Amino acid sequence: MFVIESRDKETNARAGLLITAHGEIPTPVFMPVGTAGTVKGIMQKDLKEEIGAKIILGNTYHLYLRPGPEILRSSGGLHRFMSWERPLLTDSGGYQVFSLAGNRKLTENGAVFRSHIDGSEHIFTPENTIDIQRIIGADIIMPFDECTPFPCDYRYAKKSTGLTHRWLDRAVERFCKTDPIWGYEQLLFPIVQGSTFDDLRKDSAEKAALADMSGNAIGGLSVGEPAEEMYRIIEIVNEILPDGKPRYLMGVGTPANILEAIERGIDMFDCVMPTRNGRNGMLFTKDGIINIRNRKWINDFTPLEHEGPSSVSKDYSKAYLRHLVISGEILGAQIASIHNLAFYLKLVSEARQKIGEGNFKSWKKSMVKKLSERL
Repeated sequence: MFVIESRDKETNARAGLLITAHGEIPTPVFMPVGTAGTVKGIMQKDLKEEIGAKIILGNTYHLYLRPGPEILRSSGGLHRFMSWERPLLTDSGGYQVFSLAGNRKLTENGAVFRSHIDGSEHIFTPENTIDIQRIIGADIIMPFDECTPFPCDYRYAKKSTGLTHRWLDRAVERFCKTDPIWGYEQLLFPIVQGSTFDDLRKDSAEKAALADMSGNAIGGLSVGEPAEEMYRIIEIVNEILPDGKPRYLMGVGTPANILEAIERGIDMFDCVMPTRNGRNGMLFTKDGIINIRNRKWINDFTPLEHEGPSSVSKDYSKAYLRHLVISGEILGAQIASIHNLAFYLKLVSEARQKIGEGNFKSWKKSMVKKLSERL
């Protein structure tokens, strides 16, 4: 169930509550990416207490290959396997399969691919990816789709979108004909594709809406297209997707991207950027972006962020984190990842608060300007 609790009067931003079997999720929400059953370098205790994550992601492709459905079934599903009692979302693995390029073959039935681990051959279909996600047991699951590259020509995008739609029909049928394995409800979110072509995006949004599932996702963005193109497509799609259901923008993005998308009516986000960039020494703060590797921080003993989003943001200095990162110490990657994820979570929480207060637009305008600055 999804309840919209407040709306911004000047934009399409809204604050809601998504209720799942493993807990309530206040929206807008950012979901840390735990691809293989772990958010890299961060213990589940820190995800809950330091970062405040309400929901995290797993990935069907990676979990299918390792540890595999048999282990996940024997363990009682991913929640029990990784000791995470809060909500989980799984991507069907479509993006990962199609990023394999030369190691996969696309057919009407599905995608034949070779494992990036050992080269063994496998097939993903709309049906078996639902079956695998039933075993994983995520609260929110995705149908198998093709994520079109950018750029791509209209002919390819149209063919790809049609295939995604036919696969959606089969995934919905399998979902409706099967029961959850672990005794609680799972929610299926159809995915809107169509590259940057307006008519294809409209057709795909109508197809997703017609499926009448619990929510909807927008895929195939933040894959290289200009940010303004992404925002334009979001506006087109959200005019069609049901207002009363959550909208999940897959794989996006920078803090500024997220605020712009919230303004346009998006409720849910995920991205590897906070952790991946953090491991490489990039910190996101309310005043802008810090490259902690720069020599300017070598003697800066002030906290990472004075009013930071987590205790690590206040407990450790820029000079110390720089030392850790330059030295290749694991703790450096951990501190930076925790800080960045906590920053993202605090940002969407503050956006939710501003929507409720009725001053989201002015706040967002001032924030976007600062968030993209390099310090």
